[in-house]
Parts: sequence; C-alpha cells; structure tokens
Amino acid sequence: MDIFEAARTNNVTVLGDLLKDGQINEKDARGSTPLILATYYNNTASVAALLEAGADTEIQDSMGNTALMGVSFKGYTALAEMLLENGAVVDAENGNGATALTFAATFGHNDIIRVLLQHGASPIKKDRFGKNPIDYALLQENATGYETMVAAIKR
Repeated sequence: MDIFEAARTNNVTVLGDLLKDGQINEKDARGSTPLILATYYNNTASVAALLEAGADTEIQDSMGNTALMGVSFKGYTALAEMLLENGAVVDAENGNGATALTFAATFGHNDIIRVLLQHGASPIKKDRFGKNPIDYALLQENATGYETMVAAIKR
C-alpha cells in the first residue's frame, strides 16, 4: 500500500509509517496529494495525521483545486475548519479564479459558507467569468447562502 492508498482508505497506521519517508506532499498521477485524497474521502483521522506531519494545505491538484476547495465542494464542514485552523488560505484561487467560497455557494453548503466568511473569505471576489460567490448562490437559488454573504458584506 502506498501513501495515496493509505490516505484514501483512512489507514492511519500505514499512513504514519509512510510519512516517515518524506512523501507527504508528493502528487499521484492525477495531481492529488495524500491530503487532497484524505479530504476528498472525508477521512478525518488521516487529515489530522497529515496536517500534524506538516502537509502543505496549498498544493493544487491538476485542476488547480486545493484541499479546502474540495471539502467546500463536497460539504465537509469539520474538515474545512480543520484545514483553515492549519493555515489553508481561504481565498486561494484555482485556474478559473474560483475559491472555496465559490464552491460552497454553488453547491449550497451554507455551513461552510459561514465558516469561510468567519475566516475572511471574500463573497465579492470575481472568477475569470466575472462572477462572484454571491452570483453563484443566486444562480443555484441558494437563498440562505446569498443572504449570509450579503449580511457579511454589510458588517
């Protein structure tokens, strides 16, 4: 079992042994790091072990997405908080200029919207298509997300 499989399957024992080999920020064939894989599969124990060992939260996969963007897309609030507490940049952008808040707004993950806003995410930061997270909330008829972001701007 390699480090990627250990992160994907939440095998913390094997992961701990492999972390000693310095592969923590390596990328697989798809450009994913062990941290990106662990977050994608909502493997909290593996994410904790990787962060404790110093995994880089800002490495982007082949699509330009960070681990924080992935959990914002999937709706894993606890992992979003964990990543932010361990240095994830809240407004990092992928190749299209999308941020974690863009994903949370688009997919209606309103708990994550609140967490990202508490950490300083910008609801008005535009992507390369000229849209911001508020626009995406409107497009997806996510009234709660829209209202939460508008309220954050007014503060």
